[in-house]
Amino acid sequence: MADVKDSFMMEPKSSTTTITSSSQKHHRTFLMVQNILRIFVIVLTAVSIVVMVTNNQSFMVITFQIEAHFYYSSSLKFFVAANGVVCFLSVLRLIINLLMRKQTPQRKDYYFYIFLLDLVMTVLLIAGCAAATAVGYVGKYGEKRMGWSAICDHVQKFCKTNLVSLLFSYLAFFANLGLTILIAYKCTS
Repeated sequence: MADVKDSFMMEPKSSTTTITSSSQKHHRTFLMVQNILRIFVIVLTAVSIVVMVTNNQSFMVITFQIEAHFYYSSSLKFFVAANGVVCFLSVLRLIINLLMRKQTPQRKDYYFYIFLLDLVMTVLLIAGCAAATAVGYVGKYGEKRMGWSAICDHVQKFCKTNLVSLLFSYLAFFANLGLTILIAYKCTS
């Protein structure tokens, strides 16, 4: 009878150990995926910023030399600033994740605050992308009713390079959106 009682007492301990080990493995996997997505966001936003900031082109109109540069458009400046803020916050969040990798926070409010931060970064990225897309559209096709003519005929290199920067930023947006969905899933589980 004592042997049965001892074996019965052993069973819960081993299942508890298995649950704890499984929970820690799940948390490590979650952190690894989260860190990979954050690294994607950091790299993509940084590349987008570098491509946009280093892009410029000059052209002649009659006797005037006109230079196309991101700094002359408030929408493109907002685009660069939005990417910069997201890149900076993602680096901070990655550092915090790396420092806390041994700890497994089980509080839902912790994940909720991470979710809010990622949601704000996602919205900021799409706002910057939308602003740059609108300027790119007007630059490519103009706006006849407003009297704005297309300039991409004169500065094709500038427009194509801006498109590359915009594509990197859209990829960063989708990576950050995936990260936000992952954190939201963690909040509910």
